Amino acid sequence: MSVPVDSAERARLDRLIDDALTELGLPYERVSEGSFLATLEGEHRLRTMTWLVVGDHTLLIEAFFMRRPAENEAGTYAFLLGRNAKTYGVHFSVDLAGDVYLTGQLPLAAVTADEIDRVLGCTRTYSDENFDPAVALGFAGAIAREKAWRARVAAENGSRMRA
Repeated sequence: MSVPVDSAERARLDRLIDDALTELGLPYERVSEGSFLATLEGEHRLRTMTWLVVGDHTLLIEAFFMRRPAENEAGTYAFLLGRNAKTYGVHFSVDLAGDVYLTGQLPLAAVTADEIDRVLGCTRTYSDENFDPAVALGFAGAIAREKAWRARVAAENGSRMRA
């Protein structure tokens, strides 16, 4: 069993993460020593707020992905679970409320600027590429109602709204 990280190593990791996020040009907030909240911007999932937290033995990576599916929970979760076989650094997970996250842990000895870049790149990619299909599976009824409402409003106003 390894010994928990000491204060000098925690401070070194704090500086390393701070420097890496700055070098990557990502918007972020240093919440406390060893605790950072970075914003990963995408095209489909516009923003993925991602925590990097130095623990006693590992660096936690955690990003909210989506709320609990309103319908087709099993299909939505199965889709995301299938994606886990192809992920690096983070994987899809579900909390007790059914909300979906991307989570992972790196051993503190493996934390480098390059590894932070890699794991954040993976987090952004997995969030962005899987968001639309996951939402389509878990919220199909809400999407259909929204499209019908837009079409009705467009017809009433004699204009074309994006459906």
